[in-house]
Amino acid sequence: MSYNSDTIQLETKVPVREIMRTNPKTIDYHATVAHAARKMCSKDPSGSCIVLKDGVAVGIVTEQDINCKVVARDLRPSEVHVSEIMTSPLITISTDKTVEDAAHLMIHNRVRRLPIINEKGVVIGIVSVRDIVAVSTEINELMGELVVINRADEISSGMCSRCGQMSDDLTSVDGTLICPNCMEDDRL
Repeated sequence: MSYNSDTIQLETKVPVREIMRTNPKTIDYHATVAHAARKMCSKDPSGSCIVLKDGVAVGIVTEQDINCKVVARDLRPSEVHVSEIMTSPLITISTDKTVEDAAHLMIHNRVRRLPIINEKGVVIGIVSVRDIVAVSTEINELMGELVVINRADEISSGMCSRCGQMSDDLTSVDGTLICPNCMEDDRL
């Protein structure tokens, strides 16, 4: 980690497997949109289903796909198949990649969800923009606290702004570093 007084720059190499949600919902290629919507709304609601054709992930269908490609066109969800509205080819990321890699891949491909695949190419999880933002927010909050602690340590020794004497016990008062003797004089 490096920082200066104006910016905090943090490098993280958090693997996507650390933040992915396991066992994403899947649906058969020939299933209807109505079935996909029910699946998305069932236990542990999610905003997507990975579309499988003969057990292989070939696409993804999202709430947005259903809203924009079915509902907005006044089509009957029970008559439209997920294969007709899914996003394909499926953009995936492997478990050895980092959160940073996932964010760049999402930006480059303009997607909000990335299925995570293992070394055999099988989908084992999913990561969303929301997952990345959540971990980033947590890291940023921790970094802010660490910077405050580090700054407090940095200003504990140096030259007193009032008397010019060196001290190992300076206190910041209104942005000015004051030694214990000058603090004592202020109290009198």
